[in-house]
Amino acid sequence: MTATPRPGLRDVSPYVSPQLTVTARLNTNECPLPLPQGFADELADEIASLPLNRYPDAQMTRLREELATSVGHPFDGTWAANGSNEILTQLLQAYGGAGRLAAVFEPTYLLHSRIAWLTQTGVVSLSLDDGFTLSREAIATAIGANPDVVFVCSPNNPTGNAQTPDAVASLAGRTHALVIVDEAYIEFGGATCLPLVGEHPNVVITRTMSKAFALAGARIGYALGAPDVIDDMQRVRLPYHLSAITQAAGVAAIRHAKEAMAILDAIRDERDRILAALRSLPDVTVYPSDANFVLFVPPKPASEVWQGLVDRGVLIRDLSSVVPNALRVTAGTTHEVDLFLSALEEVLAA
Repeated sequence: MTATPRPGLRDVSPYVSPQLTVTARLNTNECPLPLPQGFADELADEIASLPLNRYPDAQMTRLREELATSVGHPFDGTWAANGSNEILTQLLQAYGGAGRLAAVFEPTYLLHSRIAWLTQTGVVSLSLDDGFTLSREAIATAIGANPDVVFVCSPNNPTGNAQTPDAVASLAGRTHALVIVDEAYIEFGGATCLPLVGEHPNVVITRTMSKAFALAGARIGYALGAPDVIDDMQRVRLPYHLSAITQAAGVAAIRHAKEAMAILDAIRDERDRILAALRSLPDVTVYPSDANFVLFVPPKPASEVWQGLVDRGVLIRDLSSVVPNALRVTAGTTHEVDLFLSALEEVLAA
């Protein structure tokens, strides 16, 4: 006998971000540089002292204290989990679910709708304006849909632009919905919506240590919200969901925040170099970016350009299913960006 999965499950493909063996991997928005050796040494000492035969601190006290202090937010309004995707899942488990509705503004992060599906939350897809900004019309449409959860991605993935706190405040002040502001890339640019949490307790900020803190491999995300929201997240989280090793990695990384911020300056420089170079190419549409990546539309079919780059050892992301004929490139090291720009010129000239 074979087991029967939930209805519709096998109609959906697994979410994957394909990785290929290439010289320059610029498709996943990772930080191209690691934290300095001092971080690794400190983490090794921390791990060596951990009693791994015991369960981790279920309240993640040290990590939450460090996170709260680093961003200037109360401890009881701070929560952590395995990457921001688990944070989003916990929020949907608490505020979404069967018979409830989440609103997303397209084009945006594909995982928002995916996590809604995972938690059996209905989805209503709304549209950003031509500049990918949250317009008054989009806000009014969202409010009219009467959702239970609204996603706002700022800076937005894959378009790169940040939304204004005023627009988010206008939305939050006119709806009972939980407004989730996904700030995975906020350290690279744009104005944070964190100050809105005090004025609008239905606003919660989600962030990650994967990008700005160069900890994609550690999987640490966190939420900054009203204490009531954090309490609701605790009601749905799994026991001991964040390992002692992961908690130690987060604490050590925060202690090396100055070094992490220095890396950000180099990434912003490479992002701006990509923007300038792409704008100089004929018939290439380039979108402004506050993140660590750039979205652009080449004059040739995106799939053809993507393959041509792979053939030359450069992997970027084909997002033509989200924005017509668009490609997204992550700001990597200077060498990686050199390879990308050189390969792109060859592909477009061929």
